[in-house]
Formats: sequence, structure tokens, C-alpha cells
Amino acid sequence: MEQKRFENQVAVVTGAADGIGRAIAERVAAEGGKVALWDVKEELLDLRKREFSAKGIPVLVKRVDISDEDQVKEAFEEVVKAFGKIDVMVNSAGIVGPTQTKITEYTTEAFDTIYRVNLRGSFLVCKYVIPYMQQNKYGRIVMIASIAGKEGNPNMVGYSATKAGVIGLVKGLGKEYADEGITVNGIAPAVIQTPMNADTAPEQLAYMASKIPMQRFGTVAETASLACWIASKEASFNTGFIFDLSGGRATY
Repeated sequence: MEQKRFENQVAVVTGAADGIGRAIAERVAAEGGKVALWDVKEELLDLRKREFSAKGIPVLVKRVDISDEDQVKEAFEEVVKAFGKIDVMVNSAGIVGPTQTKITEYTTEAFDTIYRVNLRGSFLVCKYVIPYMQQNKYGRIVMIASIAGKEGNPNMVGYSATKAGVIGLVKGLGKEYADEGITVNGIAPAVIQTPMNADTAPEQLAYMASKIPMQRFGTVAETASLACWIASKEASFNTGFIFDLSGGRATY
């Protein structure tokens, strides 16, 4: 039976031009949701808009740098103006930053850049979406963290540290809003085959793959499947939790 878990719902997906974000947005839309796609990749966003519109899916696309407070605030206002509310927010925007780089060689500028997107951006999208969810006493927030945030990947200190920060954000916010009908959860993937890690050093990818008992990378479809369950009404008693998506690497 075809599921329609997001019928009459509105979802904002960041990092939606490609990779995990795109897969999640497509699945939400396939299950009846209206979607707002945010990213900094304008050409890909335009392509996604044409694809969604060709299928008759209500879609709003916008170039949004989630590290910019004004852009985030204004983008949420546009979504509510267009669709009337926000039920779901999935934050999958993120950058990897330097790999195969010791902390002594890791530039402070690079660390600041990855912090602004991965952690400050996560803070901002949560800060500005929650008031809209409070209006309807309902909301689902899903943050894409990383196994690196739980276990730490050597030579990727910026990524590991900022994704650990996302995990802390999820745990804190999950408790803050647990009695308001708003759940906040995260996913900690191991390596997922996406364009984002296309520039990651082969040695780094080999190291991460070697840690996965299933001996393979995850797929965006597998990520979207889990994310959409967490973002649905079915996941009504889960909040402040980080879900494993690591092929057996994380077992706690």
C-alpha cells in the first residue's frame, strides 16, 4: 500500500539540491508533502524545481546559506507565506572541510567555515523554525549528524567536532520541547555515497569504510527511509535521540 504520511504537511529540507537532502525531499513529496528546498547550489535547485513541478508537486526553492541568520529568518517567513505552516524541518546541509589534515595543520579559517555551516547553521534553522511549529503544537525536526560526531574521525577535527555539536543540540532541544508536540532527533550516518564526499581523500574514505562491518557505504535511499520515518507522525515517542545509520559500526 502506498504511504501518504506527509499528506497536508509542509516540509523544509536544507541541502536539498543533491545527495541526502534531495532524496529526503523527493520521498516526502512522493508521500504527499509540500516541500521547500534550500541550498546554495542555485543551478541544481532550478533543476530540482523543474523536476518537482513536472510531477505536479508543490515546491518552493530558495538559495539559502544556513549560516546567515537573516537569510534563514526570511526563508522561513517565505515558506509560511506560501504554504501556511511548517510541520517538518530536515537539516542535511553540511560541509566536510579538510581531510587527512592534522589539527596542527588545520587552518583556523577552515575551522570557522565548517563551524558556521555545520553547527551555527544547525542552531539557526532550529531557532527560527520552532516558533512556527509551536503555533500548531506539532513539529518534526531531523538533523543529519555523523558517526564522526559520536566516535571522532582522525584528521577531520572540524567535521568531527561540529557534528558532535549537532548531536548535543539534538539532545538538548529534544528535552526542551518534549511536552510541546515537537520532536527533535538526529541521524548519525557512516559514509553515505553522495556528491559531498566526492572530494574526500581516498585514504580517508578507505579508513571510514574499513570501520563498517557491512563493508560498504550507505545509500541516500536508506538515509531517506529512516529520516522520513523520524519525520512522520509514526515516530511520536522518539525525541532527543541519535539514530544509527552505520552498517553496524555504532552499536550503542
